[in-house]
Amino acid sequence: MPDQNGQDRRPDPVALLMEAAKETRGHLKVFLGAAPGVGKTYEMLLSAAAQRRAGVDVVIGLIETHGRAETEALVHGFEIVPLRQVHYNGRHLEEMDLDAILARKPALVLVDELAHTNAPGSRHPKRYQDVEDLLAAGIDVYTAVNIQHLESLNDVVQQITRIRVRETVPDAFLDRADEIEVIDLTPTDLIQRLREGKVYVPKTAERALSHYFSPGNLTALRELALRRTAQRVDQQLLTHMQAHAISGPWSAGDRVLVVVNEHPKAAALVRYARRMAERLRAPWTALYVETPRALRLGEAARDRIAAALRMTERLGGEAVTVPGRELAGEILDYAAKNNFSHIVIGRSERSRLHELLFGSITYEIVRQAGNVAVHVVTGDERDTPTAKSVDTRPATAPFEVRPYLVSAGLVAVALGCGEVLDRFLDVQNVALVFLTAVLISAVVFGLGAALFASLLSVLAFNLFFLPPYYSVTIADPENVVALFFFLVVALVASNLTASVRAQAMVARQRARTTEDLYLFSRKLAGIASMDDLLWAISSQVASMLKVRVVLFLPENGSLELKTAWPPEDVAEEADLAAAKWSWESNRPAGRGADTLPGARRLFLPMRTGRGPVAVVGIDSDKQGPILTPDEQRLLDALSDQAALAIERINLSEEFDKAQRAAERDRLQAALLTSISHDLRTPLASILGAADGLAALPELTPDDRKALLSTIQEEAERLNRFIANLLDMTKLESGALMPNMGLVDVSEVVGSTLRRAERILADHRVETELAPDLPMVRLDPVLFEQVLFNLLDNASKYAPAGTAIRVAGRREGMSVRLQVLDEGPGIPQPELGRVFDKFYRVRKSDSQRAGTGLGLAICRGFVEAMGGTIEAGNRVVGHGAVFTVTLPVPDAVKPETAP
Repeated sequence: MPDQNGQDRRPDPVALLMEAAKETRGHLKVFLGAAPGVGKTYEMLLSAAAQRRAGVDVVIGLIETHGRAETEALVHGFEIVPLRQVHYNGRHLEEMDLDAILARKPALVLVDELAHTNAPGSRHPKRYQDVEDLLAAGIDVYTAVNIQHLESLNDVVQQITRIRVRETVPDAFLDRADEIEVIDLTPTDLIQRLREGKVYVPKTAERALSHYFSPGNLTALRELALRRTAQRVDQQLLTHMQAHAISGPWSAGDRVLVVVNEHPKAAALVRYARRMAERLRAPWTALYVETPRALRLGEAARDRIAAALRMTERLGGEAVTVPGRELAGEILDYAAKNNFSHIVIGRSERSRLHELLFGSITYEIVRQAGNVAVHVVTGDERDTPTAKSVDTRPATAPFEVRPYLVSAGLVAVALGCGEVLDRFLDVQNVALVFLTAVLISAVVFGLGAALFASLLSVLAFNLFFLPPYYSVTIADPENVVALFFFLVVALVASNLTASVRAQAMVARQRARTTEDLYLFSRKLAGIASMDDLLWAISSQVASMLKVRVVLFLPENGSLELKTAWPPEDVAEEADLAAAKWSWESNRPAGRGADTLPGARRLFLPMRTGRGPVAVVGIDSDKQGPILTPDEQRLLDALSDQAALAIERINLSEEFDKAQRAAERDRLQAALLTSISHDLRTPLASILGAADGLAALPELTPDDRKALLSTIQEEAERLNRFIANLLDMTKLESGALMPNMGLVDVSEVVGSTLRRAERILADHRVETELAPDLPMVRLDPVLFEQVLFNLLDNASKYAPAGTAIRVAGRREGMSVRLQVLDEGPGIPQPELGRVFDKFYRVRKSDSQRAGTGLGLAICRGFVEAMGGTIEAGNRVVGHGAVFTVTLPVPDAVKPETAP
């Protein structure tokens, strides 16, 4: 609610959801060390011992004591889950047994060395992923890690210590910690512990003191640990304030944009941007501008770009790719349109001469940035790739000789044409023939082949058309100038032509992909059934990516294989396990992924805003990773569209179920109302009359006759109500089978009027039946019930003393039978509902007795006999009219009609 200043004091929904999510997961406490040997494991064991004394069920999943006596002493008394034995390349390795801990399900488990890489064949490649499974199972975890293992600080630690730490933990994992306890020692105390042999053995300690454990390094690492923890504590405080609607100053206005490309330092730029965004508490985005030059990039370079963008998403940023031609302009335009206040860009590695001749993108951005702060950052080119969700590194494309051979052939053709034209034209005009060959080569094969054709053309022009002939020597200085400018024109023309060709290829490729996605979207929009939709998805993915596809959907609490392409493909037990893990964790699994990489297929969840809706599995016969970076992005686009289509059908089915449930509840409520009121009313009359007969034996014959008549009338009324319920049950169950035969309608009308004499006693009954009505095919018993219900309905709503008329005539090949009354008629808005079950038209503030099933039964019986029934109001006078139309059988001759 608003406070006295008019500001909204309600809790932030996002913060409340974050608080609620913690209730279903285990509690994570991280003991964060500024450096090895500060006592993380020791403090973790002390805290766990206190929990155990408080009655908490504590076990040790894995503890690394490194031979330290004080630490080993604390381990005694704890239950230790035996380690799992792993055999790899003839070696015996020991790893934490994740499955055993999950089966044991303690309240708290201790897991040391969080950044450790598991042995090949383990469920997860990294130990922090094992911890995520434990937390998801509701188990509290104490774990320990050093600051140098944090992924975003990896390159900073390398600059400080000159040592690259290979094992890292994503920052997002630390951000999910419920508690972070910094374990710290002053550099002097830590160095003293090393010298006393309390951290490493003597020889290892000596090397550590001379390299890693210098006072300057330790001081810098302490500052990193304290700053990183302070950021996390500040975020926890902010979330708490938002969840509890506590007012305070909020930081706003800063947005960070980092520009990435194929350079190896792109990952370092992403980490720098992430740290800056954390310091500013600002959102951040990684931007890649895809120019025509991207087509000439090798697969390794394209993979570095994709890896940097994936790292951005993993570190909590947004990854964006935009097409463009002029880099500086596109970057500044995107920053201006999206209100970015900081731009992070790498320092140019080109020479000063190159920048003077061709300009510098970094300089252009700095010069045109205006109020935007530009951060020019250096990075380590030796930066190693980080772990990926999906491996998309393809093999290097082989060198193709054909374009160069064809280009040489084009130059040879140009040479032949030049020899012919040299007899009639000046030598300068002959150069245009060679220039034509260069342009053709650029258009067909690109820049490399065009440059090769340019050099061959210059050489051929010099040898065959400039004196002295057949020699590289040029006698006339004017010819030197001509040859030089010919070379310049050839190089510029080939470069421009190749650039246009690259742009055209990019445009064609984008247009083709966009057209395929558009057609796929249209196809999905026109599909109404889930089976057809899954077939369309699997065939589209298989055809566009040239892979085999399987699709899994949840059903009855488990994951089931719904479709495959090709159709005969089946999923093995290992595939099903990988698909199930991908579904439960909402992350990729299987071939090329971090989890279960030994599976035959790669499994990816198909997600919408509501969560995963399906799992797609793909595989192919080619070696190495299944997807290239471009194919990975295409699969993401296909999966997004497919997931929305699946969710659309799921929502449609859920809506239909909800409608049916609401209708069922409405009908049940109406039925209970009928049973509780309309059926009990005649019972009460019968019981009252029977009690009167039994209690008053001195009744006169007339009184006794009146009571017996009441019993009979109310019993017949009760019988009609129950018969209606039974008839409606037969109609809905499909058990009603009409006994059809040729029947005279007039006879059925007469028998119905005799049966309805009692309920029509207060009305005048008129009949207008054509004398020569044809016989129709119907069930006389059911049709009599239809007429009886119509007459009963008319008697309820028409005032006493008015007329009820039954009319019948032939119209073409049909017989129309009408029941008309002189009552108030049917309100126009209710004409379409009078045949609904349990629906009764109200008159003023009263409700007529009955179950509301009579007219519904009429419609069911008439339609079962092949006819139709309609409700309306009389054109002349007032009152309702019900019209039953029955077809005349072919056996009845038309000449019998009037």
